[in-house]
Amino acid sequence: MSKDTKKVANILVEALPYIQRFHGKTIVIKYGGNAMIDKSLKRNFARDVVLMKLVGMNPVVVHGGGPQISGTLKRVGKSTEFIDGQRVTDAETMDVVEMVLGGLVNKEIVNLINSHGGKAVGLTGKDGDMIRARKLSSGKVDVDYGHVGEVESINPAVVETLEAQRFIPVVAPIGSDAKGETFNINADSVAGALASTLHAEKLILMTNTKGVLNSEGELLTGLDAEQISALKADGTIQGGMLPKVDCALQAVLGGVKTSHIIDGRVDHALLLEVLTDKGVGTLISGE
Repeated sequence: MSKDTKKVANILVEALPYIQRFHGKTIVIKYGGNAMIDKSLKRNFARDVVLMKLVGMNPVVVHGGGPQISGTLKRVGKSTEFIDGQRVTDAETMDVVEMVLGGLVNKEIVNLINSHGGKAVGLTGKDGDMIRARKLSSGKVDVDYGHVGEVESINPAVVETLEAQRFIPVVAPIGSDAKGETFNINADSVAGALASTLHAEKLILMTNTKGVLNSEGELLTGLDAEQISALKADGTIQGGMLPKVDCALQAVLGGVKTSHIIDGRVDHALLLEVLTDKGVGTLISGE
């Protein structure tokens, strides 16, 4: 037996206990960043999701699409304003957001997964009244984000029905309030809330970074609530990583077994995180 053959066999054996442990479990994946843009990474993501489903896991994909929204708005001659990192979304912009996220981006992901042997179904939070949203407050009297929302509640019935029929749900982060107003919601927040509601085994947030880094720039492979609090207090966790860590921790506190912030720029990052000993990011647990 050649060294390469032995290596392949060892990899398969290493994956076995993880396949057994996560068989029948729900894994919510926030799909975004370079993994949504680079052709090779997109193809490998789709293969990873299909493989996870075929070995008995229940992947649920929640996706973003900020760059695609910005590109479409630019093409139609619509300017974009950001306040405190939030896209100000008037009614006309919301129409474009819904078209891009619920249509173009969502169906591209669905088609990609299906072309690799999966059975994906695209949804927005408006389908099956899945995501009840409320308007996001800026906290400032003179600042209005428009049709930007946050999750008020999740009705998981449509996702659970699709899972039971062996489909892979692909969710665009759009919801509506009790009056039928449509809102664009942060995809990380939707993924975290959905993972908690589904009592998921894992929440996986794909990013364009290695994960959570210490002050020396080294990857922190495992964190709990107490360690996160200390790292936030000393400024190690800051900027764009703060909301991701908060989302991951909130999901764990809400009943998800573990959250993971992983490097979506790595080929087959999903499989490496779920089916190998080392993984490719930071694991966040409640213990």
